[in-house]
Amino acid sequence: MRNVFAVASFLRERGMVVHAAENGEKSIALVQSHPDICMVLMDVMMPVMDGLEATKRIRAGGQTDLPIIALTAKAMKGDREACLEAGMTDYLAKPLDVDALEEMLHRYISFAESQTSGPLAVTAAE
Repeated sequence: MRNVFAVASFLRERGMVVHAAENGEKSIALVQSHPDICMVLMDVMMPVMDGLEATKRIRAGGQTDLPIIALTAKAMKGDREACLEAGMTDYLAKPLDVDALEEMLHRYISFAESQTSGPLAVTAAE
């Protein structure tokens, strides 16, 4: 949850609303219960259900346009491809580079969207 706190603080400082889920199953429920979410930052290594499976289920549930960004310490050859194959939109390796995160935010959502039409969901293992 330390990672969630750091990322959520960074996002809130920029005026964004953040919802957090501590495992893959809860991330699916969060996306389903908040249709206004405009982006998901998905940890790959979580208990109960990992981020790859959670992403596949979110996509299968009809959320095909929702940007889902992988956050992972898995930065070996093939890890990025596995994330994209699971349906994630993009990939950020840990330790998190805040400049890269900020660039992704600008690439996939506008500041106005994050203020008015949708919060971000952040997932991470405890």
